[in-house]
Amino acid sequence: MKFAKMQGTGNDYIYVNCFDESIDDPPAAAKFLSDRHFGIGSDGLVLIFPSDRADFRMDIYNSDGSRAKMCGNAARCVAKYVCDSKMTDKDMISLETLSGIKYISIYKTDGKVTSAQVNMGSPMLKTRDIPALIESDTVISRQLEVGGKIYSVTCLSMGNPHCVVFSENIDSVNIQKIGVEFENHPAFPDRINTEFVQPISASRIKMRVWERGAGETLACGTGACASIVAAVMTGRADRHVVMDLLGGSLTLDWSPDDGHVYQEGTAQFVFDGEWLGE
Repeated sequence: MKFAKMQGTGNDYIYVNCFDESIDDPPAAAKFLSDRHFGIGSDGLVLIFPSDRADFRMDIYNSDGSRAKMCGNAARCVAKYVCDSKMTDKDMISLETLSGIKYISIYKTDGKVTSAQVNMGSPMLKTRDIPALIESDTVISRQLEVGGKIYSVTCLSMGNPHCVVFSENIDSVNIQKIGVEFENHPAFPDRINTEFVQPISASRIKMRVWERGAGETLACGTGACASIVAAVMTGRADRHVVMDLLGGSLTLDWSPDDGHVYQEGTAQFVFDGEWLGE
C-alpha cells in the first residue's frame, strides 16, 4: 500500500489514495500505522476517495481507530495532495466529509500548494447537536465539574464536538490528566475534544488541544474554529484572529455575513513510502 505522510500545523496524518489503493479494515490499519514506535507514526489515517457529491471524499480514522467527522488541517493536506498529484487543476475544490461538503481555496507557489483556506461551515450551538447531556439549550460559560474541579465551559460542534475552556496560562495545564477526564465525561455521550484557550489580545489567541481518540496533538482545525467562536461569544476576541498552536499558527475568520468560519493555514508533504504489510 502506497502512502504519503503530510502535516498541517503539526497535525500529521497518513494519506492513502483510494482511487488506486484499498484498505480492508481501516480502523485496524489506523491503529497499527499510527503507532509512533512500531508503525509509520501519525495522529491518524486519511483516505481519499472519489465522490458522487463533490470533487473528492475524505474519510478520517483517529490513531485509536475511531472515526472523525472532520479535520480542517487534514482537509488542507488533501487539497495539496490532489493538486500536487495532478488529480485536479482547480483553484477551489469541494470535499465530501462526514460533516458535510467543505469548500477549499488553494494557494500555490511555483506550481505547488503551500497553503489553503477551508470554509468550515457554521458552528452548531444547540446542546442536542453537540451532543451534550446538559440541561440547557446551549452551553455558553456554563459550570461543569470535571475531575473534582469546577470549570466554566463553552461547548459547540464544528462537525466534531468541542468543549472550550479559557485559562490565564495554558502552559500550566496538566492536559494528560484533565484531557482524559473531559473526553470521557458522562455529559458527552460521543466523547469530546477539549481546547484550553488563552487570549493574548482581541486578535491573537493561544490554544492547546486534547483530541478524542488521539490525545494531545500539535493542532486541531475544528478545535481552532470552535475556539474563535467561543471567544467571540464570550467577549474575549474579535472575529478575525491568529491562533497559535503547538504546531504553528492558523488564521481564522468567523464571518458576520454568512456565519461560516474560515480557516487558513499551511499544508506540507513530509515523505511518502510503501507499506508492505506485517
